[in-house]
Amino acid sequence: MHRIARRSFLAGLGGAALAACTTRRPAPPTADGLGAAASPTPVPPVTVDAATGPVLVPGEPLRVVVLDTDVLDSALTLGITPVGAALPAADIRFPSYWPASRVAGIHRVGLAGAPDLVAIRALRPDLILSNQARDGDRYDQLREIAPTVLTQTTGAPWKADFQVHAQALSREAAAAAFVSSYQRHANQVVQALSAAKTSGRKVSLVRFVEGGGIRLFGKQSFPGIVLSDAQVGRPDAQNIDQSDVEIPLDQIAKADGDLLLYATSGDPALAGTDAALESPGWQALGAVKAHRAFPVDDQLWFQGIGYTGANFMLAELQRFLEA
Repeated sequence: MHRIARRSFLAGLGGAALAACTTRRPAPPTADGLGAAASPTPVPPVTVDAATGPVLVPGEPLRVVVLDTDVLDSALTLGITPVGAALPAADIRFPSYWPASRVAGIHRVGLAGAPDLVAIRALRPDLILSNQARDGDRYDQLREIAPTVLTQTTGAPWKADFQVHAQALSREAAAAAFVSSYQRHANQVVQALSAAKTSGRKVSLVRFVEGGGIRLFGKQSFPGIVLSDAQVGRPDAQNIDQSDVEIPLDQIAKADGDLLLYATSGDPALAGTDAALESPGWQALGAVKAHRAFPVDDQLWFQGIGYTGANFMLAELQRFLEA
């Protein structure tokens, strides 16, 4: 099985979304000048309707700390390079779908769900972004450091969360441009899949999680919504209004589909990936026997949770489906 090369794919999208390219991934632009440059005149504070209630944040904050992967994608997409970021415990690096130059200056501030408050304070942020699922229990401590905007959760509500992030970052015009560009891209993928007569194929999403078992992802998840935007079908076991369900290895038949995309969070041996891929049940899957089961980047497909990640996923999906 091979990984599809991550090359430039958005030359025709134009305008607001991801136009500049590297040899592996396009580098997101700043939405036709709507990016990181601060206004020459002070921008008044903004009141953001966060999950915890109204939060007053400085206009055009520049020293931003992000404490989960969705807010990392949002900030970078909107032209803000955070001064600090927390990443999940299984991640030893920043997501590779971002060029190294875009993440080089970001300081690690501990783990998502267990950030280092001392390290955050040392960065003197003027805004902290996260969600209640990760940091609701330390919200009071965070807001003592800087204004803190939390959404309720992450994953399925990623599009609505992006609007909250954009408001907190004073990047609403740029956000609108990126949303429109993504919608155009999704429509282009739908048309390409239809023309190639591959839109009827059912796509399976499987994630092996160290300490969390084998998970099948449903429609109410970040990758599930991206697939829905591309109007591709899902296997019956995943055509559910849930984020994900955990299954034992002896039920691996539920992972089958016309196309099977799988990722690993953590060590493949400890996550059960190695055992699953060597099992008779996995080898019996139709997608495996047809050579249509592919490993994908966990940090992109399951942790990207934003418009830049989603754009790359659409392009990879189109290539996997040979459209």
